[in-house]
Amino acid sequence: MSENSRYLAEGPRVGLRPFTYDDEAEFLARVRESKDLHRPWLFPPDSPDAYHAYAGRLIEDPTKAGFLVCEKDGGGIAGFININNIVAGSFLNGTLGYGVFAHAAGRGLMGEGLALVVAHAFTTLGLHRLEINAQPGNAASIALARRCGFRLEGFSPDFLYIDGAWRDHERWAITATGPR
Repeated sequence: MSENSRYLAEGPRVGLRPFTYDDEAEFLARVRESKDLHRPWLFPPDSPDAYHAYAGRLIEDPTKAGFLVCEKDGGGIAGFININNIVAGSFLNGTLGYGVFAHAAGRGLMGEGLALVVAHAFTTLGLHRLEINAQPGNAASIALARRCGFRLEGFSPDFLYIDGAWRDHERWAITATGPR
């Protein structure tokens, strides 16, 4: 983060900053407000203990990087984007997970935030490839991946255990050298 900014990266309407433990109250309030939007696709932490464990993994685990997408006008948290399963060496890959909060849905803020995360991953983090795995029925998530230049690479049956069952996912990816 620069001396003059509280953000790691900024676009016209949003800034990215890392998760902190101090974000618990606002994050949990946004999760409660967004429950209907998130279900059945996403189950973000919804209690102080769950938030502390979740944020702790993003803050302390070098194979993860968590970002809050914040509205620059007022600074409220609009959503979150995590890079999970970061692999170094010859792979230089990470897997993205994300969620928008209800008050920010449909306003283009997550597209701006995801573009910032992709740029940060390919420059500052030195990654070569990012993946998004989205359930086929999650039209909003797939539209976001497509808008941000990710390409459909395949289909993974029974890929992730979500909401009590193994769920199929579409695999989307982008590389540092590929078209965006």
